[in-house]
This record gives sequence, structure tokens and C-alpha cells, in this order.
Amino acid sequence: MITAPFAFLSPPRRNRWMKIAIVLALGMTLLFNLTGGALQTTAAPAGIISYEFAGNVANAQMMIASWGEHGRLVAALGLGLDFLYPLVYASAISLACVWAAERVQPKSPAVAKWGIRLAWGAWLAALLDYVENVALVLLLLGSTAVILPPLAFICAAIKFLLILAGIFYVLAAWLLF
Repeated sequence: MITAPFAFLSPPRRNRWMKIAIVLALGMTLLFNLTGGALQTTAAPAGIISYEFAGNVANAQMMIASWGEHGRLVAALGLGLDFLYPLVYASAISLACVWAAERVQPKSPAVAKWGIRLAWGAWLAALLDYVENVALVLLLLGSTAVILPPLAFICAAIKFLLILAGIFYVLAAWLLF
């Protein structure tokens, strides 16, 4: 069986850290939502999310240009903070998946194994987020490397799938078990 992340912590300690990580993750998410409005333009209707999924250099450059000087500073600040955010959300989701797997284990050991896999998947999402962030920063700094937008797109797509899968697993375990 795969060892769970944070297995070295006792369940009460894991639960305490989970609560702290969830509060921090929600707080950072709120901060990004409050500051990200400056990045919502016609070229980037979903702000930084549009930029993550630009797909090619021309689209990325169009979005960056649409932000203006202030928007580019907001994007740079957001991308800077996004080097801390993956540690926070991966901790929160990973710890929550371990909690959910423990909750599910007595009734469905097979479903509990998925919780452990998704707990590790949160860390894979964080790693992909870092690759994506480097690509987006390089584009923001003026790179025209054609590989960067598709790389950011692929990393963002897989990252969001892993994050959503982890969150849905936790919610399902909480509601159904």
C-alpha cells in the first residue's frame, strides 16, 4: 500500500495542520480573487486563468498588453505569491484527502486507497503549478519561446484536474461516509 503524505504525524496533529492549511489556502484564494480583478480584460476575461490557458505566444502577448503597466505589476505580484500558494493548497488538499481516506477506510478500503493517491496528486499539482509559473513569468518578462504557452496550458489543465479531484473526493467522503 502507498504510504500517505504526512504519515509521520499523529492523526490529531494531522487534523490540526489540515485546519490551519485550509484556512491559509482559503485566505490566499480570497487574496488572489480580490487582486486579480485588474487582470480581467477583453483579451483575458478570466484574468490570470485566461493567461494560464493562452496556448500560444500571440494570445499570451495580447493578454499581457491588455493589462497595461498596472496589470503587469499585479500579474507579477500574483505570480510571485503563486510560488507560496502551491505549498499551502497542496498541504490543505493532501491533508484533507488523508483525513477523508481514514474516514472511508472502514467501509471501503479500495476507495480509501484513492484518497491516498489523490493526497499525493495534490503534490503533483503543486509541482506542475511551479513549472507553469516559471513559464508564465518568462512570458511576462518578454520571452517568445513557443513552448512556454502550451507548457503552461498542459500544466494548468492537469493541475486543476488533480485539485478538483482531491476536493471532490474529500467532499464525497464527508457527505457519504
